[in-house]
Amino acid sequence: MAGIRGYWTLAAAAIAFRILLLFCLPKDFHLGSHPEITTPLTSLRRLAEGYWLKQASMSPYSGSMYHGSPVLLSILGPLSTKRSEGRPPHFYCSLLFVLVDFITATLIRATGKKLMLSRYKHLQILNLSKLVETSGFVDSGDFAALMYLWNPMTIVICIGSSTSPIDNLMVVMAIYGACSRIPPLAAFGWVFAVHLSLYPVILIVPIILLLGYGLDAPPSKSFLLKNSYARKNSTLAKIQVNSGTSSQTDKAINHFSWIPVLHFALWVSVWLGYVLFLSSISLKGIGSITEMFRKTYGFILTVEDLSPNIGLLWYFFAEVFDFFRNFFLIVFHVNILFVILPLAIRLKHRPCFLAFVYIAISSMLKSYPSLADSTLYLSLVTLFSNELADMQFSFFLFCGYIAVSLFSPVMHNLWIWRGTGNANFYYATGLAYACLQTILVVESVGSMLKHDRLLRKTVEAEH
Repeated sequence: MAGIRGYWTLAAAAIAFRILLLFCLPKDFHLGSHPEITTPLTSLRRLAEGYWLKQASMSPYSGSMYHGSPVLLSILGPLSTKRSEGRPPHFYCSLLFVLVDFITATLIRATGKKLMLSRYKHLQILNLSKLVETSGFVDSGDFAALMYLWNPMTIVICIGSSTSPIDNLMVVMAIYGACSRIPPLAAFGWVFAVHLSLYPVILIVPIILLLGYGLDAPPSKSFLLKNSYARKNSTLAKIQVNSGTSSQTDKAINHFSWIPVLHFALWVSVWLGYVLFLSSISLKGIGSITEMFRKTYGFILTVEDLSPNIGLLWYFFAEVFDFFRNFFLIVFHVNILFVILPLAIRLKHRPCFLAFVYIAISSMLKSYPSLADSTLYLSLVTLFSNELADMQFSFFLFCGYIAVSLFSPVMHNLWIWRGTGNANFYYATGLAYACLQTILVVESVGSMLKHDRLLRKTVEAEH
């Protein structure tokens, strides 16, 4: 399982390219004004406004600008207001985000390495020699990390005055901690991801499955089938030889362990208390925890800001009658919850892949989406490039994401600044974006299930 040659050279080049762009961009270059890049929750311009309110001994939530974390406000606030002559706004924050992107890519790569080793081990146990030989040709960890670092959308988000790189880091940290069975790290990433953006709360399901069952594996039915064939076909002289294989097969069947899950629950309570403690210190004398929940989570759930974005909710709630608003708020948010249990039951043997599916679905249905959401799940899906090698519509999806990335800012400019377009044209790009994400989720889940069935049929054929 050799990695990509020159990986560190390519990674260093991606970091250098980001830094070069930061030094070359003009001072009046404002990427943060594009709704595809920033949202009311991730805008550094709004964060700077909240920090100035805090410096004036006022609550950062007293206006209608800031709706983010008070902890993030204390960390990034001084950097967001620090100016440098000849540099674009929030230059120092963007430098920090370059480091954050590198850490995120490193964790994605480490997660991919663990998944590759687990896949190699399980295929060896199933005696699928042909698949074992081909499994070393594609190092999905290196590909996923480079996909994240060199994705043009990731680069634009990094230098575009958005706090989304930190959100992505927390999500990836939670997944890596769960894959490594390190409950404190998984709990830290999950708690802070939920604190920064409410939607990662659904990742509790794949994290528990990763901690309880372990890394992704073929369905247990394949191992049981191989074990039954081995026992059935073995003669009395071969019983002792096959007993080792049988015990090895039994070990490959992941049995749920509650110990790491209980450790995770303990650490979640610890980190949750720590976050609330830091938030109360940050808001001491100028605000309260209740106000923080109302202005952050309440702002997300009630969709108060109807400014245009690449999501589906802003246009719908701009048109719907106020009498039906609460009903449709429940409908849109419950849509995410409806898919949690069925997918968890069907994909419980592949919890890391399940995490990718949850992230993609929440990115499609969240209140204030941006292209930063797609940069994360497009990198995570690359971790399963071996299993999804036969996925259909890959080229169509590739072209679709490029088209949406290009047409969305064009339609927004024609509508808002030039007055030659209208909201329908811009919303059409959002609908196309949602369709692309739906196709990606459906095709990837179908291809993964097809891959699992192929493994089972291969086991049957070889025995």
